[in-house]
Amino acid sequence: MSMSRTRGTRERLVVIGGDAAGMSAASQARRLNKPDELEIVAFERGNFTSYSACGIPYWVGGDVPDRDRLIARTPEEHRARDIDLRLRTEVTELDPDGQRVRARDVDSGAESWTSYDKLVIATGARPIRPDLPGVDAPGVHGVQTLDDGQALLDTLARTPGRRAVVVGAGYIGVEMAEALINRGYEVTVVNRGSEPMSTLDPGMGRLVHEAMEGLGITMVNDAEVTGILTDDDGRVRAVTTKDRDFPADVVVLGIGVRPETTLARAAGLPLGAHGGLLTDRSMRVRGHENIWAGGDCVEVLDLVSGQQRHIPLGTHANKHGQVIGTNAGGGYATFPGVVGTAVSKVCDLEIARTGLREKDAHRVGLRFETVTIESTSRAGYYPNSSPMTVKMLAEHRTGRLLGVQIVGREGAGKRVDIAAVALTAGMTAEQMTTLDLGYAPPFSPVWDPVLAAARKAAAKVRETS
Repeated sequence: MSMSRTRGTRERLVVIGGDAAGMSAASQARRLNKPDELEIVAFERGNFTSYSACGIPYWVGGDVPDRDRLIARTPEEHRARDIDLRLRTEVTELDPDGQRVRARDVDSGAESWTSYDKLVIATGARPIRPDLPGVDAPGVHGVQTLDDGQALLDTLARTPGRRAVVVGAGYIGVEMAEALINRGYEVTVVNRGSEPMSTLDPGMGRLVHEAMEGLGITMVNDAEVTGILTDDDGRVRAVTTKDRDFPADVVVLGIGVRPETTLARAAGLPLGAHGGLLTDRSMRVRGHENIWAGGDCVEVLDLVSGQQRHIPLGTHANKHGQVIGTNAGGGYATFPGVVGTAVSKVCDLEIARTGLREKDAHRVGLRFETVTIESTSRAGYYPNSSPMTVKMLAEHRTGRLLGVQIVGREGAGKRVDIAAVALTAGMTAEQMTTLDLGYAPPFSPVWDPVLAAARKAAAKVRETS
């Protein structure tokens, strides 16, 4: 094995992971430091860098016709900025005491150590693969990286059957179900929860359930997968539960993801209750002055509950990368935390949430009031106005906003941003009612649906306090 060492006064920044957080950090550090001041080496075990994992379902479904449209910056573009990017190279060991990492060339198997002055861990997340019979059979796919998406498309292209089973009904499961429907497949979603989208309260999830069935998706709730059956040739043929089997020519795992912190755990770095790395506000790994971490492999502070959470989103990863690159590059920046905002869709049904669900608030010991209102996306008399359901949680007595969920058609989803700002600012439902939002009949009723919910929540808080 060979050992690379820094020379002279130039420092070396090593980045593990070539997607959003890792390459944002590398790019920001490069902006702040010339190549003769800071050498940057980045390791990526896959074939692609700086891509939108969130766009994979839309590529698989055909809405995005070309994979390369999901790539924000190619490896060649990074290298042109004096970032030594090494694709198909997997880091297999961290040595924090010796300030070095061991990496293996995926193709040749050759291994070497690389020393660092500063280290960024951006290893992302991995799809949850339950320990079930047949889960590793050909035709069973997780979808987390562009390589995963390409592997799924290759399977779809060579599989004559048209039956797909999606296991799990979170964001990825729901989006992949729609993508496969768009590809002409008969799609069954097997979900162990009572309704799809467990990030919503069940009553709101029911609206998603109805929309999925309207799209032609067979929704099976309260069903625990017990195994995956295969043909004589080893390929998948069905997904089985304790009650029945669901025939399948292809299976997509949409159960969720876990932080990819295998290396960090082996190196003794601090992990939280969800398995993600723990950092301070500068995204520096706790207890390690020269190691930073960001993206889907870290836990973040929930500003509403005050607890650590694992929320794997590209928006957070890019912000983490900017903060890390600034700090590793000699500047100063912090990442204060999140409120848990997310948005998705099923066909034309838009689904959004921010803050806490009822069970989240119960878990952290908060008492609260809930209200649910029905409204419309535009003034009721304006053409093409569509219905919208808004649910709001406000803290008992104080009225502090705790969470908002929105399900509706065009114009519903991004309204959650109003609530995200209010949550970040620590506003009460009463204070929200005075927000000066834009109004005209083509865009909103006089009382925007979010403010109508705030008005009802404020009244309920007054009544019960």
